[in-house]
Amino acid sequence: MPQHPHLFADRIAGLGMTIFSEITRLSQEYNAVNLGQGFPDFDGPQEMKRLAMEAIASGQNQYASMIGMPALRRSIARHQSRFYVHEIDPETEVTVTSGATEGLLSSLLAFINPGDEVIVFEPCYDSYVPVIRMAGGIPIPVTLHEPLFKFNQHELREAFSPSTKAIIINTPHNPTGMMFNQLELGYIADLCQEFDVLAIMDEVYEHIVFDSAGHVQMRTLPDMKHRTITISSLGKTFSCTGWKIGWVIAPEELTIPIRNVHQYTVFSSATPFQGAAAAAMDLPDSYFSDLTEMYRSKRDFLAHALEGAGLHPILPDGAYFIMADTSEYPFPNMKAFARWMIKEIGIACIPNASFYVRPERAGNFVRFCFCKNNQTLEQAAERLALMRP
Repeated sequence: MPQHPHLFADRIAGLGMTIFSEITRLSQEYNAVNLGQGFPDFDGPQEMKRLAMEAIASGQNQYASMIGMPALRRSIARHQSRFYVHEIDPETEVTVTSGATEGLLSSLLAFINPGDEVIVFEPCYDSYVPVIRMAGGIPIPVTLHEPLFKFNQHELREAFSPSTKAIIINTPHNPTGMMFNQLELGYIADLCQEFDVLAIMDEVYEHIVFDSAGHVQMRTLPDMKHRTITISSLGKTFSCTGWKIGWVIAPEELTIPIRNVHQYTVFSSATPFQGAAAAAMDLPDSYFSDLTEMYRSKRDFLAHALEGAGLHPILPDGAYFIMADTSEYPFPNMKAFARWMIKEIGIACIPNASFYVRPERAGNFVRFCFCKNNQTLEQAAERLALMRP
């Protein structure tokens, strides 16, 4: 028991170790193939790594500009123009952050007052609700309904109120792999304008897209640029999650308060990685198309193996996760199923309830990630082949 609980801040009430810590511990204990945690077990482009090492060797090891190295901000602006035909000002509208999660926290701290409501779609990335609460906000969940994980328009409209300050939209979506299409984003945009609400877009999987319709940015929709905050990062696209290089794109009016928070939390992000990040963002189109095809192949391979094991996958439109229906396996809950998978089958997955504000709404789904090298996925497939409902 804690000796000094009266010293603990109210804002951390309810926070503790996540399911990911338990799954990692059990995976190591039972030598399981870890398809739970969503980070690659392979490196990004050699040229990017070489530039980072050269930067360290040449003495680029002190603080960078608070808002990010100019070369990286310019590269991010070029990336926006190149992929979304949307011009942004790298001086006033781009801020480099220590990963996307810091960008999200800085954005929430910049705009959320105690009692403000922030809408989130559940299931959701497990950092959303804690950072909303740390900012003093109240998370308002809206369910993405199985099996396609789509929202109900009436339920979403009912979630908006005079107290709503922001809505967080993750597309492509973690953990489901669904993507918000233009019609869905248009409906959300109309509500944001009607209720004067900020749209906070988490787009870290923007280049892992299998849907032919492609990734749609909220900020490109009519009358949405002035109320949209777009967050992305280097880690998922370039397989370097440990570098923690992210960015926030927002109109100047919104960028100023975000930078104020960023300045007093981390001040600046890792200098040696920023020049390498700038070069990576300027890689030819073939890099990004090859990335998509690589992940499409991995997705299809794992989906086939899961189906053969009686774990019915929902084929994702984007990101590098697959949700699988475990209904053929009679377990009291998905946490028990996940533990059984590790101990008896030797594969780690994440129970769907871990991503819900209201865990009772989670169905019989678990999440697998396929951002692993082919040898890892083949080993997992061999173990899945031994399963029978």
